Amino acid sequence: MPLGPTELLIILLIVVLLFGARKLPELARGLGQSAKEFRKGLSEEDKKPEESKPEQKQS
Repeated sequence: MPLGPTELLIILLIVVLLFGARKLPELARGLGQSAKEFRKGLSEEDKKPEESKPEQKQS
């Protein structure tokens, strides 16, 4: 069931009432920085297995 414009407006109004208009830009900025750090961590994790492959011992 998709959300219509009326439902989105009500949700936005509730968010503004809960957090206040001044806090919304700060919350959005923090969320953006968190997403950036998360993507950075994922890209670093992808690089690590390639760099540190364990050597196999031959018997």
